[in-house]
Amino acid sequence: MITVENLTMQFAGTTLFSKVDLQFTAGNCYGIIGANGAGKSTFIKILSGELEPTSGHVYIDPKARMSVLKQNQFLYDEYTVMDTVIMGNQRLYDCGKEKDAIYMKEDFTDEDGLRAAELEEEFAELGGWEAESDASKLLQGLGISPDMHETMMSDMDPRLKFKVLLAQALFGHPDIILLDEPTNNLDLASVVWLEDFLMDYEGTVLVVSHDRYFLNNVCTHIVDIDYGKIKMYVGNYDFWYESSQLVQAMIRNKNKRNQEKIEELQLFIQRFSANKAKAKQATARRKLLDKLTVEEMPASTRRYPFVGFQPERELGKDVLTVKDISLTVDGVKLLNNVYFSVNRTDKIAFVGENELAQTALFRVLMGEVEPDEGSIKWGVSTTRSYLPKDNTPYFEGNTEQLVDWLRQYSVKKDDVYLRGFLGRMLFSGEDVFKSVNVLSGGEKVRCMLSKMMLSGANVILLDQPTNHLDMESIQAVNKGLEAFPGVVLLASHDHEMLSSVCNRVIAFQPDGTIVDRYGTYDDYLAWLAQEKG
Repeated sequence: MITVENLTMQFAGTTLFSKVDLQFTAGNCYGIIGANGAGKSTFIKILSGELEPTSGHVYIDPKARMSVLKQNQFLYDEYTVMDTVIMGNQRLYDCGKEKDAIYMKEDFTDEDGLRAAELEEEFAELGGWEAESDASKLLQGLGISPDMHETMMSDMDPRLKFKVLLAQALFGHPDIILLDEPTNNLDLASVVWLEDFLMDYEGTVLVVSHDRYFLNNVCTHIVDIDYGKIKMYVGNYDFWYESSQLVQAMIRNKNKRNQEKIEELQLFIQRFSANKAKAKQATARRKLLDKLTVEEMPASTRRYPFVGFQPERELGKDVLTVKDISLTVDGVKLLNNVYFSVNRTDKIAFVGENELAQTALFRVLMGEVEPDEGSIKWGVSTTRSYLPKDNTPYFEGNTEQLVDWLRQYSVKKDDVYLRGFLGRMLFSGEDVFKSVNVLSGGEKVRCMLSKMMLSGANVILLDQPTNHLDMESIQAVNKGLEAFPGVVLLASHDHEMLSSVCNRVIAFQPDGTIVDRYGTYDDYLAWLAQEKG
């Protein structure tokens, strides 16, 4: 379906990847992975024809129809939601509009009749009579109700706009679908729906994603962009990860054995090269030594930060009691008589479509917002640290250097300690002197995580901590939360993180109430499916 031959891409003298030869076939889903800046989105744009490679070729079956998830949310503001989805098959949309325009003409001619007949035939062949029904099914599957299908895109919430553009990319049974971060801004129910859709899809899918659980569910192959190369592996993300770690370990062990052999041979040569009786043996060993090389580990673009939370004191019996909390914002009741208590062994996943309610609760718990009704009571032994969904107040307008910004949150104030700490969080060299207001989204999240680690808190609250992070940083956060001995209150879209970290789920309902279930996140999903019948 897609053949890539000898593909090379350079930007400003830097080679992203070179001499790439790959083939993508129907019936498979290819997950494209790599560190930030490795060239994942660039590769997708080359395949879609949006970018020209420096050299090489991309061959696509001329009969195949390709669909691409658009990134510009303002592109269709002059169209309705329904029209935007149907424009996923542009020829079908144009055919329908031309046909309708002919029928609207007051001076309908014989030529118009012939043209209309041609368009009617083509419209039917393209599935035009089922188009609105098919588009409606996609939209409803993604949580956009029928009463919004004729709404103008300019009037849609940005999160819903993204869902419409995703429905557009899936519309009309395309032969090839290219998706760049399709799970961004999707609620968990929509992610599950998308997984089911792609698993049943018979065409060719290429998807860039940082969602490990999603990649594990939908992918038949992993396409890894690293070391300036692009390589394809059979299997899902976990299979690739475990295999890659095994290969790296094998290379390290081989290098260690080779280095030991080299040292042994060098020692022998030094001892006996001047001894005539041993000269022949020394010469033979020198030749052997020349053949032995320590294989260099490939200089991977992947970098894993260290994320570890160490509480300074143990939690007592009483941690948190939330009693009958209610909160209305802009006329919308986000929290409605919310009641729960937290135990010292709890790691709680906060889920549900209403993320505003999750954020509102966290802000109430941190004392940033007063509830309309109810009360909260923290245990006397608790110390809290918070990663907000919006970290703008910590950085906007702040011209402090990163090392000085972090100093205010650290007991140890010396530069050596702070620079070492920042180094473990992937801020090295001159990076520590950057002004914090110019940091990227991912760098700001790593700063906030650093602040939390320095706090020594025994209760940590995290509102969408994976936003802006690459997969390596997400994995580091995941491991840090699993190992943390204190209480975790976590709101996230990351299925893998929720499943592996949390032992309890609090789900927000549309009316602001909650459902409180003990067990893993997967246990909760199984219960929810059973409840829905």
